Amino acid sequence: MDFLAQLHPKIVHFPIALLSLYVFLEVVGILFKKDFFSKTAHLILFLGVISALIAILTGNQAEDVAHAWSRLGANINLEAIETHSTYANITLWYFTGLLIIRTFLSIKKKFIGTVKYFVAVFAIIGFVFIFQTGHYGGKLVYEYGIGTQGKKSEIKK
Repeated sequence: MDFLAQLHPKIVHFPIALLSLYVFLEVVGILFKKDFFSKTAHLILFLGVISALIAILTGNQAEDVAHAWSRLGANINLEAIETHSTYANITLWYFTGLLIIRTFLSIKKKFIGTVKYFVAVFAIIGFVFIFQTGHYGGKLVYEYGIGTQGKKSEIKK
């Protein structure tokens, strides 16, 4: 499963980009009143949730590897990993809920008027979770060296 853990740094950029693009398109759809942006936002939200799920799965494997390294004597900030993991899970569940609500409203033809504004506000709030997840993930790499060659060499004897 170490292979999945190694994929995590590469995969995490997809949910960051897709979910951020979703928020942008949701707002642009309201500002320009174009159905194209709204439909594209819905599709991008779906793809963003799927990519976030994959990022969580690979991240869980990376967390397991970090715990194993810690048991072998590597100096790893497990608390920082836990904070990043918490925000990642909040982000996934938040946008999954938003996807379910948005899909339901679209199917029922209720995604109109002020409902669009409420969804856009919730999307913008969700962007805060994306930011926090990325912020703490970046700290893991740039402050604590998690996933870097330097950290890997720590456990070699």
